[in-house]
Amino acid sequence: METILSPRSLSPVFNSKPPCPKTLSSSSIQPRSSSLFLTRNITSSLKNHRPHSFNVSLPTPTSLLSYAQQGLAALALTLALSFSPLLPSGNALASEFDILNEGPPKESYVVDDAGVLSRVTKSDLKRLLSDLESRKNLHINFITVRKLTSKADAFEYADQVLERWYPTVEEGNNKGIVVLVTSQKEGAATGGPAFVQAVGENILDATVAENLPVLATEEKYNEAVFSSAQRLVAAIDGLPDPGGPQFKDNKRESNFKTREETEEKRGQFALVVGGLLVIAFVVPMAQYYAYVSRK
Repeated sequence: METILSPRSLSPVFNSKPPCPKTLSSSSIQPRSSSLFLTRNITSSLKNHRPHSFNVSLPTPTSLLSYAQQGLAALALTLALSFSPLLPSGNALASEFDILNEGPPKESYVVDDAGVLSRVTKSDLKRLLSDLESRKNLHINFITVRKLTSKADAFEYADQVLERWYPTVEEGNNKGIVVLVTSQKEGAATGGPAFVQAVGENILDATVAENLPVLATEEKYNEAVFSSAQRLVAAIDGLPDPGGPQFKDNKRESNFKTREETEEKRGQFALVVGGLLVIAFVVPMAQYYAYVSRK
C-alpha cells in the first residue's frame, strides 16, 4: 500500500493551492510530510483491521478444544446420572417415613402405600368408616406398607403412627390405626383409650391374629383389610363377632410305615433273601454234580 499511494499523488488532495512547477520551497515540503504521515496512518489502520476480522470469523484451536472438553464432561455427567443407582432416600425405602410426615388422610380413611387395594375396596372402606364416624364418633385409618425398615414389627410402627398423627391424648382418644405389612404378612391394630374400649382387646387381638395375617399369606389383601374393618365395626356396634379365617391345615399323610407294618415287611424280606441265597448256591452245585457224573 505504501508503494501505491506515494506522497506526490496524495499531496494535491491535501493542499489547497497547486504546487509550483519550477521551484520547491520549504512551504511545499511541509504538505508532503503531512500527507505522508496521513498515508502511513491509513495504511497501518488497514493492516490492523484485517487480522482483527480474521480472528473473529475463525475460532482458534484452543477454543475448539475447550468446547470439546466441556461437551465431553457434560456427556459424562449425563451418563453417570442416568445409569447410577437410586439413592436410599427414594420412596422405595422411605415410604414409611413419608406416611409419618404426611399425616392422616383428609379425604379418605386409607393410605395404600403398598398399592395392593383396589378402587372398589377403598370406596367400600370409605362408606363403612364414614358411617361409623358419623354414628359413634370413632375414626379408623387403614395403612398398607410393603416393608418396614425403621421398626422391628408392625405394632411398634402402628404406635409410632398414632403418636405422630395425633400427638395429644385428646386428638388420639377416639382414633384407631390398623397397619398391614405385605412383605412380612403381618398386621397390627392400635388406638386411643376410647377406641380400644369400644372395640375390646379380644376383638383387636383376634383381628390381628386371624384376618390380617391369614388372608395376607394368601395374598388376599383386599379381603384382609375389608374383613378387618367389618369385624371392628361390628364390635363397636355391639353385634355378634363374625369371626375370621383360620389357617388351613395343610398336613399331609405320612409316608412312613408303622412299627407293625415294618416288622411284617421285614419278615417277608428275610424270606425272599433266604430263598435267593439258596438258589444262588444250590443250583450251581447241582449243575456241577450233573456235569461230573456224566464223565
